[in-house]
Amino acid sequence: MTSIPQEKPGEPNPLRALTLDRLRCRTSMKWRTYPEDVLPVWVAEMDVPLAEPVVRAVNDAMELGDTGYPAGTAYAEALAAFAAKRWGFDGLDAARTAIVPDVMLGVVEMLKLVTGPGDPVVVNSPVYPPFYQFVTHLDRRVVEAPLAPDGRIEPDVLRAAFRGLRGGRAAYLLCSPHNPTGTVHTAEELTAVTALAERYGVRVVADEIHAPLTAPGVGFVPYLSVPGAERGLSLMSASKAWNLAGLKAALAVAGPGAAADLARLPEEVGHGPSHVGVLAHTAALTDGTAWLDALLAGLDENRRLLAALLDRHIPEIRYRPAEATYLAWLDCRALGLGDDPAETFLERGRVAVNSGIPFGTGGAGHVRLNLATSPEVLTEAVHRMATALGRTPPPPPP
Repeated sequence: MTSIPQEKPGEPNPLRALTLDRLRCRTSMKWRTYPEDVLPVWVAEMDVPLAEPVVRAVNDAMELGDTGYPAGTAYAEALAAFAAKRWGFDGLDAARTAIVPDVMLGVVEMLKLVTGPGDPVVVNSPVYPPFYQFVTHLDRRVVEAPLAPDGRIEPDVLRAAFRGLRGGRAAYLLCSPHNPTGTVHTAEELTAVTALAERYGVRVVADEIHAPLTAPGVGFVPYLSVPGAERGLSLMSASKAWNLAGLKAALAVAGPGAAADLARLPEEVGHGPSHVGVLAHTAALTDGTAWLDALLAGLDENRRLLAALLDRHIPEIRYRPAEATYLAWLDCRALGLGDDPAETFLERGRVAVNSGIPFGTGGAGHVRLNLATSPEVLTEAVHRMATALGRTPPPPPP
């Protein structure tokens, strides 16, 4: 029988706080897309209660009727303080930030600033599917620079992609930490990225939404902290780390050499974020770090639990525990289920995971699993996957 790691003394593990019955009362996408007999471990929503400082900030706003339009730099200042303390990055200047509705809409606005219709945008596949959807809808052209088999950026592949752009305006949409692989790019890797981008005149736009969610012993490197990245643009938010996707707010951050670009952002873009969202994100960054630390410990336990469960019940699946995020990228090609094993797991096991196909080149035969749930739900998810393969997992412990 696979043992479930026990939480350590101190701040309680938020992943253990809610029962499955309680979670099924939620009305968000994760819990309403599939029938009730399906166990959802797919979309990036965590099965946690909100951090108490966030709840307090939202409740205070409701009691005060403080539901107008966002204003001020409190969110940016909170992010700057968090970045300085968490990552040792003192270069986040609130004067070079702008509030945007969310990270992907912020990406769109940044790409509008540095590219035009028909221009190429380089991505590292397999990568978050909205990178393809939003870029294409913006009338830009996606160019893939696939990651290495170990999930890392290959400089030669990136160089070839940049060289093939044939001049003109172009951007590199960097996912850092990477979704779905959970790779955390090192300072050396990002330095190489910067040198290539400058050599070929490519502007870097970094999606750093998963930055707070690193595994123990792994250090996140903000792209704008790398020497030579002064012309870069970054998008950050508290939404993934504190489960605030429904409270829309994010920040666009410019390096010193991109300040003039960010200054051209249309004023009306700042009308899109939720004022209550800004308050919630600010509270999370300022007072929610103890909750975050407890979450990170719980996620690390779940990564180890998932590895043990797969090794015991479906050893053909290749899984490398991620350096960041709460996502697991599972290589199911040895199972012989074709390009879309997620279909089999859903139809035969009644468990919903993300298909790897929309993640682009390198995604076929893979699934993405969200492990930000209780150990019990995670165990049940793997058992259902095993059942889908015609295997009978052991009964749960009494």
